Amino acid sequence: MIAAQNISLAYGKRVLFDEVNIKFTGNNCYGVIGANGAGKSTFLKILSGEVDANSGTVTIEPGKRMAVLRQNHFEFDEVSVLDTVMMGHSILWDLMKEKDAIYMKPDFSEEDGIKASELEGQFAEMDGWNAESDAAALLSGLGIKEDLHFSLVKDLNGSQKVRVLLAQAIFGNPDILILDEPTNDLDIHTVSWLEDFLLEFKNTVIVVSHDRHFLDTVCTNIVDIDFGQIRMFTGNYSFWYQSSQLALQQRSTANKKADEKKKELQEFIARFSANASKSKQATSRRKLLDKINVEDIQPSTRKYPAIIFTQNREAGDQILEVKKLSKANTEKQLFDNLDLFVNKGDKIAVLSKDSTITTSFFQTLIGEEQPHSGEFKFGQTITPAYLPNENEHYFNSSDNLIDWLREYSDGEKDEVYIRGFLGKMLFTGEEVFKKTNVLSGGEKVRCMISKMMLAGANLLILDEPTNHLDLESIQAFNNALREFKGTVLFTSHDHQFVNTVANRIVEIGPNGIMDKLSTYDDYIANEAWTEQRAKLYS
Repeated sequence: MIAAQNISLAYGKRVLFDEVNIKFTGNNCYGVIGANGAGKSTFLKILSGEVDANSGTVTIEPGKRMAVLRQNHFEFDEVSVLDTVMMGHSILWDLMKEKDAIYMKPDFSEEDGIKASELEGQFAEMDGWNAESDAAALLSGLGIKEDLHFSLVKDLNGSQKVRVLLAQAIFGNPDILILDEPTNDLDIHTVSWLEDFLLEFKNTVIVVSHDRHFLDTVCTNIVDIDFGQIRMFTGNYSFWYQSSQLALQQRSTANKKADEKKKELQEFIARFSANASKSKQATSRRKLLDKINVEDIQPSTRKYPAIIFTQNREAGDQILEVKKLSKANTEKQLFDNLDLFVNKGDKIAVLSKDSTITTSFFQTLIGEEQPHSGEFKFGQTITPAYLPNENEHYFNSSDNLIDWLREYSDGEKDEVYIRGFLGKMLFTGEEVFKKTNVLSGGEKVRCMISKMMLAGANLLILDEPTNHLDLESIQAFNNALREFKGTVLFTSHDHQFVNTVANRIVEIGPNGIMDKLSTYDDYIANEAWTEQRAKLYS
């Protein structure tokens, strides 16, 4: 058990937390959510002792061990990969070092022998003899091959370092596990492995993540940070989101009686519990929904952007045709002899193990890069809009947001009209006069979405659209694409985003293309297709 009592933290006039009281217990996984800047990571640092609150205390049940996913990717550069993982259990690691130091003494005495015997007993009680094999198994599960286990951490790439630090955090079965964005830089197979691990984990997990599929799979409770307060709800992210939206709708329905509202909420819980029974969640976690009190369901005060894509002109039947398109960079072949026919209304997830392939393909389509061979042709009625993964060059000026967005308006230049598109993306009041060269990553993406909405395009091309966005913006973007009547080409590492938007999956590798009318879940579950996919990269 870990508890925060009367925690308050402020930076100047900005209050992050005000008299927060919350307790985390038992075999539960708590997903911490909140808008960008709400203080999710800071709260985790307060719990772990890395950051001191202005007031209040954090207490841990005596004898319980906490492990934290470290964010400093260079801290263990001079340590071997395997040792770095075992150092995650500091008590066991220190015991190992003390024991080894005694055995290495040239003047080993009887007293040393007694001490070594005591340490050996403690070592055995902590299952120390299996430490190295357990650490190796964790590394292998997280995609770190055995030939790297004795390498120095500094010799790994960024993605591999993240996996080693994750293995370090979960090593040794900690009683309390704190994870800040653990799925960053993990591929779909490694995320799935981590989901399975956490579902079987019998202790307390507190996690921050923007991956809704991950939160839905592993979480028993949602911890919502909003306006300096922290509230806890039973259920995963989707349950929290859908139930809070239902409660919000009910609050606006003044003529509905209290007993009718209660019945509606009870029916919602029953439906959600039935759906959960078919999911990956463990039975014990699923049963929590059956016991929930409808009084626990509250409307969220969180603001969601109003992302609405409308077509100024409906597209004809000819959307896009790609013939024998090939492209290579200085290092390798990206794609070769690529053929693709896009139909009206397609929502195509364009995937690849190598993100440079999808980015180069999109940049070729919108004219930022030239193919080495082949051709492509848009239909005459097509007006595309592009959301790039890298957008820095759009924000080099010192224009305010109104003047910046006005430059992309072919027609209406009126300030009220421009403000309307910024307001939909939650830029209100004085925020519209903020300079573009001081925007955060999330604010830049929201500006780019305003620009896309202003364009009224009938074909959207989106390269990792959820990067830098908070959960509220991701949810709103997700809903907007599902409602959009036009055609979409996009790539994303967000499992739920891809699975709920795409009706067609196109995977591109250096050796070819796979093109399937399928949901994402069905695509990755099909064993025959998995074998075909491997050939794209072999």
